[in-house]
Amino acid sequence: MEQQQPLLGIIGGSGLYDMTGLSDVETRSVETPWGLPSDDVVVGTLSGCRTAFLPRHGRGHRFTPTEVNYRANVAALKHLGCRFVVSVSATGSMKEEIAPGDLVVVDQFIDRTVARPRSFFGDGIVGHVGFADPICPVLRGVLLEAARATAATTHDGGTYICIEGPQFSTRAESLLYRSWGVSVIGMTNMPEARLAREAGLSYATLALATDYDCWRESEEAVSVEAVVAVLHRNVATAQDVIRRVAQRLAGPDAPSNPWTNSIAGAVMTSPEARALEARRKLRFIAGSLLG
Repeated sequence: MEQQQPLLGIIGGSGLYDMTGLSDVETRSVETPWGLPSDDVVVGTLSGCRTAFLPRHGRGHRFTPTEVNYRANVAALKHLGCRFVVSVSATGSMKEEIAPGDLVVVDQFIDRTVARPRSFFGDGIVGHVGFADPICPVLRGVLLEAARATAATTHDGGTYICIEGPQFSTRAESLLYRSWGVSVIGMTNMPEARLAREAGLSYATLALATDYDCWRESEEAVSVEAVVAVLHRNVATAQDVIRRVAQRLAGPDAPSNPWTNSIAGAVMTSPEARALEARRKLRFIAGSLLG
């Protein structure tokens, strides 16, 4: 019997380099017009849902946040047939009430990255996709329900500020971001979320709070050792959340992806002026949506 295409894509952040509980596993090497993704994609069945798992930094954590090929990662998941993508991300807490070990199902982003390609458009085709609400409300609802079903403290909503890294913030920067009312700080969800929208993927983020960043002067300075220690405790919880999301998407009342056609109507370039190579690339993620 022919296997079903992946429905759910998982992008694993720091500490989450594989997904337990997968059956019917196969490893897929995907080459995209934007290069290779961070690693081979592991495809399998999780709680009845065909799922594709990709470690954002590569197995063994080989790529810095800036070095990650976000375009290739998102394009690979779309090419394999994913319609929903859950991003699991280690973050610092910017609020007293978000303690290390808590889960945050964010709903907004502030992008402070400066050195990363952030669009599939360009090189002969100009397009503008709406991004006012960067998180898919449908998938966010499923993710929130799944997170609340675990024993972890879960926070509904919040803004994720994404910095370039790989260094952690200065104290002045941390205090500035905190004054903006953000909930968590990380280095990886931008431009990932932007690209997911252009590719027509339903995208949501599960943020794992690992520390209080450096704004909280009563805390020790952020260290890799401290972050990793909390991450190891959080990984099992994150995998539990993902299993619950997969089970919901495999159910008879599974939701639909509202962003499937987000790229349609976004192109400003007239058809006769669209560069052939740019059209070829975009077809990899958009199929016939661009004509």
